[in-house]
Amino acid sequence: MAPGSRLRGFFVGAVIAGGLTVLVVAAAIALVTNQRHAVSGPVGAPVSAPVTASAGASASTQPPKTSGDIEVVKERRLGERRMDLTLRSTALDDVTTVRLLLPKGWSRDSGRTWPALWLLHGGLDGYQGWSKSDVAEMTENEQVIVVMPDGGKCGSYSDWYNGGDGGPPRWATYHLKELLPLLESRYAASGERAVAGYSMGGQGAMLYAATGSFRAAASFSGAVHTLMPGADVAVFLGTTAGCFGTDWKRIWGDPRVDREVWRAHDPYHLAARLRGVRLYVAAGDGRKRRGELFGDITEELAGKASRAFADRLKELGIPVETHFYGGRHNMTYWNRELRRALPMLLDSVGAK
Repeated sequence: MAPGSRLRGFFVGAVIAGGLTVLVVAAAIALVTNQRHAVSGPVGAPVSAPVTASAGASASTQPPKTSGDIEVVKERRLGERRMDLTLRSTALDDVTTVRLLLPKGWSRDSGRTWPALWLLHGGLDGYQGWSKSDVAEMTENEQVIVVMPDGGKCGSYSDWYNGGDGGPPRWATYHLKELLPLLESRYAASGERAVAGYSMGGQGAMLYAATGSFRAAASFSGAVHTLMPGADVAVFLGTTAGCFGTDWKRIWGDPRVDREVWRAHDPYHLAARLRGVRLYVAAGDGRKRRGELFGDITEELAGKASRAFADRLKELGIPVETHFYGGRHNMTYWNRELRRALPMLLDSVGAK
């Protein structure tokens, strides 16, 4: 049996035991190399956390502490548009970072607000993940605040199950109940929001849109059907290989014993909650092309999950724009898909 066939066969339940080691290595290589590929050209409503508004701070100043569940530790202004915020989060029980791209003319004291475009990164990246794209150039003349938060390696944009005990990391609580209100109370973000993400971030975009917090959502190669046959094995392998030392069952528990927890974090099973949200879903097929030694099993799975998710939306009569193409799991394609989806995302929040 050819290695590629063995890999594909495993994910549909027909692999031999000796193929597991090969699959772990292949998955690790695909996840590590593809998510970090450089751009090479085209190819439910949150509860507000109590925070205190304050006057603006310059690039190197230490802003006053906020009250409640989140504290601004440091602001760092890098150029005309980029600002990095270091935050202490109760939900995470840790310090984290969010990067903002500010519109021209932005000022927290201007008396006006700007709509927000949230961009969520993949499982092996952090808040700088989207900075490897052309997002700064794409939004240079747009009146929108681009929000690029850290979502943790293998964080899955979820409050972790932790064997039923809950507790940190609570990524969804941090993003929706701490960071979101902070941006709207102190950084002049309005309540008009759109969200997009790649890989794990595509899953996060749909999970967050299902809460009613965003007017539009886009998934690029997203993990949008985590209970699709073989997906639980992919989560296990991706977490084990890509986030070494993390017990993958801490996130949502065991996919059989704790199946309802998995369903509660599977965009496919939450699709009905996306009615009224403008949606864009894109993914490649991961197939080997001329001159390539291997196909891309990660993108192959993402493509199958994305098609199943889009079909589910259509079954429910929920409009969705789709783009399925021949391609791999890397920023070259996600950068292109962001450019394609951006007019819709901006229009949904009145920024274009």
